[in-house]
Amino acid sequence: MPNIHSNISFGLVNIPILMNPIIRNNDTSFNQLHKECMHRISYVKYCEHCQKEVKDKDIIKGYEYESNKYLTFPKEELDKLKPENEKEIEIVSFVNLSDIDPIYFEKSYLLEFDRASKAYNLFCEALKKTKKVALAKTVIGSKFYYCILRFSNIGIIMTTLFFDEEVKIPEKPLDYKINDKELDLAMQIIKARSAKFTPEKYQDEYQNNIKDAINDKLSGKSIKTSKKKQKEQVDDLLKALEKSLKRK
Repeated sequence: MPNIHSNISFGLVNIPILMNPIIRNNDTSFNQLHKECMHRISYVKYCEHCQKEVKDKDIIKGYEYESNKYLTFPKEELDKLKPENEKEIEIVSFVNLSDIDPIYFEKSYLLEFDRASKAYNLFCEALKKTKKVALAKTVIGSKFYYCILRFSNIGIIMTTLFFDEEVKIPEKPLDYKINDKELDLAMQIIKARSAKFTPEKYQDEYQNNIKDAINDKLSGKSIKTSKKKQKEQVDDLLKALEKSLKRK
């Protein structure tokens, strides 16, 4: 996805920015092949009623309001429904980051200044000093989002948010009773295994295995099977906690 030109709308201040996706898919890409001839499988847009292939220009979107009954929406009509100033990131308010449950976080972008911008630097410093994040709304592609803008040492990070109706949280809170001795052991385990989060330390083991297997196959070697560790099963919770604490 290329950089997207946009603007942060901050009161009467307009800050031109470049929106650059931070997250990228690191999975190994596979093609689907026909087992008999080893040629790639292609996907055809096909109308069963007309029994023919359909081109993109002849496809419109339809909402099924009853079985096999549709309200149709050409692209021109859908474009009319987009919010005003769709190319802007319009700030709605400023909130504490701790007020937002991370379950609502979707995708992150780095907002870099489009050109030398005093307003961008000022906005960064204001977010840093107030320790607030900006709650904003914008449109990316054809989808409307609420998002947060927060200060980081590499610039402003924008994270899109899931809407409340998209997040399924049980209404009934947990109801449980705690054994004090078991809780004490659990807290000791947490303390003994506490560490600083270093993201570069944690690798995608499955993808690494796939890449190694690809290199092995290219070299004519057989694929090594990863060894599965047998996990000890302890049914008694107190004994399981005590054993866990003794381990490094």
